[in-house]
Amino acid sequence: MSTALAGLRAVITGGSGGIGFAIAQRLSALGASTVLVGRNAAMLDAAVDKLGDARRHEAMVCDVGDSDAVASVFRKLADAGRSPHILINNAGRAQSASLSALSDDAWHETLRVNLTGTFLCTRAAVPAMLELPTGRIVNIASTAGLIGYPHVAAYCAAKHGVVGLTRALALELARSTITVNAVCPGYTDTVIVTDAIASIAHGTGRTESEARETLLRRNPQRRLVTPEEVAATVAWLCLPESQSINGQAISLSGGEVMTG
Repeated sequence: MSTALAGLRAVITGGSGGIGFAIAQRLSALGASTVLVGRNAAMLDAAVDKLGDARRHEAMVCDVGDSDAVASVFRKLADAGRSPHILINNAGRAQSASLSALSDDAWHETLRVNLTGTFLCTRAAVPAMLELPTGRIVNIASTAGLIGYPHVAAYCAAKHGVVGLTRALALELARSTITVNAVCPGYTDTVIVTDAIASIAHGTGRTESEARETLLRRNPQRRLVTPEEVAATVAWLCLPESQSINGQAISLSGGEVMTG
């Protein structure tokens, strides 16, 4: 096991599966302790068990879109002397619908989890992080935070907001030891994408194989990104030698998002 992040603690929202759990595994392998945050206690406990060292890893149930719940989590960590050096804002939710079919509730819930949750956790973490010798905030955004996609207007709006929040806070905190960056994966092999494939198939009458091919065509490499690739990029941003990487929105999409 590497010791590059030994002695550091990371809070990872949406940490029980998919990208969040892959990040927990990678940071743990680098020596970090982790606090996995999510809404499903059983899934969180199972994830902590998989990490394999109960002394370094713990679970805390929290709805990241609930201001009081978020404040309680970070207050408990601070009171126990376990404030995080690293915050990974990974919790997210995506729903597919055309604009005319997008309900008020779906719009507000998508922004509440993806954008407001990132804001609330960051606001709660920063005061204690400023007192620590190092700090890293990594927001898991999406290529939907860099370009538009049809039928996911709320998700695109939320993830564009996450990228904007990242850039603003990176400048606000630039004279501290905290860096703030966003990682923007393209279609990634997770439950969210599996659900998206099923939704496309249902709405268009195509087979799930045909729907999957539709998503693969967005990536010039013709494949889905893996959670482990996202985790590796996040881990790199958390390393001491990444101190000058700040305010970036890094696309992991096989070249889907390019300019020039």
